[in-house]
Amino acid sequence: MKVLVVGASGGTGRATVRELGRRAHEVTAFSRNATTVAGQFDGGLLRGLDGDATDPRDVDEAVRGQDAVIVTLGISENPVRVRLRGPAYTSPDVRSRGTGVVVEAMRRHGVRRLVVQTSYGVGPTRTHLPMLQRLVFWVLLRPQIADTERQERIVRSSGLDWTAVQPVNLTDDDAAGPPFVSTTGETRSMKVARTQVAWLMAEAVENDDHVGATLSLSADKLRPASRSTPA
Repeated sequence: MKVLVVGASGGTGRATVRELGRRAHEVTAFSRNATTVAGQFDGGLLRGLDGDATDPRDVDEAVRGQDAVIVTLGISENPVRVRLRGPAYTSPDVRSRGTGVVVEAMRRHGVRRLVVQTSYGVGPTRTHLPMLQRLVFWVLLRPQIADTERQERIVRSSGLDWTAVQPVNLTDDDAAGPPFVSTTGETRSMKVARTQVAWLMAEAVENDDHVGATLSLSADKLRPASRSTPA
């Protein structure tokens, strides 16, 4: 399957590229530094395409000929600095704006399968967020969460075969395999590894079980975490 990963230079994007490559998909890594990212992986089924996710011309080139698109856009800069001064390197509305551009390109080229990483605590899981996390959202992340809310609305109204993936707090642990997945907002912890999010997003493009669903992802405390093989 030909799969485009938009936002491939971020932590979750890199993990997703790696997971898709492990499954022998033909992956296009798309970001402002995608060729650098692609150079860090072995194998002939990966290409890096440098571009801006908010530029329709760049995205159009990336989407053409794909079978599925995974979006992992976000702002990776220090959240305190971003709240006080705004992001230095990324558009503050990169999630909603970039996702909107991707959706339009997919419609033009007849690409149906869309998997988007958003955030636990927006959309249908808004009322499930613990009080402390709500405070953090309000004080520190309010503009970013507002943009993620807009992103979710774009995904839901896209008319595509979409899945919204909502991880709780992301970690760089090397846990492998499935996280705990819920369609009702249930969680078993407030952490989940990026590698586990990547595993689920790869699953979502490979089958139709989660089309039209919002998936909450968390680490399963009831099941011992497996460890990934070092790269």
